[in-house]
Amino acid sequence: MNPHLLLILLKRDLQAFASELELFSDEAAIWKTLPGVSNSAGNLTLHVCGNLQHFVGAMLGNTGYVRNRPAEFESRDLPRTDVLAEVEKTVGVLETVLPGLSAETLSATYPDVLGGLRLPTDLFLLHLSTHLSLHLGQVGYLRRILTGDGAPTRPAVIPTLPNPA
Repeated sequence: MNPHLLLILLKRDLQAFASELELFSDEAAIWKTLPGVSNSAGNLTLHVCGNLQHFVGAMLGNTGYVRNRPAEFESRDLPRTDVLAEVEKTVGVLETVLPGLSAETLSATYPDVLGGLRLPTDLFLLHLSTHLSLHLGQVGYLRRILTGDGAPTRPAVIPTLPNPA
């Protein structure tokens, strides 16, 4: 797996999270849920940021980030600017860590046991990307339902990719 291509995809989806948050006309609505839905758009955003900063930043990049997973789901009514800043911080961590991962690191076993599994790092990074996309879809539906605005965000296109030589 090419870490530069993974970075492009992760940044695209994090930027889509930011776009979704910006489309909430009422800032307080990013913290609202619906019956049967336990996580708000704000909480899902904090969750994916904490997830990536921990699993990529702390575990692979030795950033020193200390995750507070309960706070990702318990935080309420933070200003939208704070949540967007967390997205930008996460992008910065990814831009710092991913390009520096060697082929050996990517093929080696990820340094943590997850759910009783020991996975190759590249496979675990792919999992993180699909986890991010899952929650992005949830945020999109929440925004459409809560705001009544069915307009989609910009299409999730893959930017021009470099030719893998």
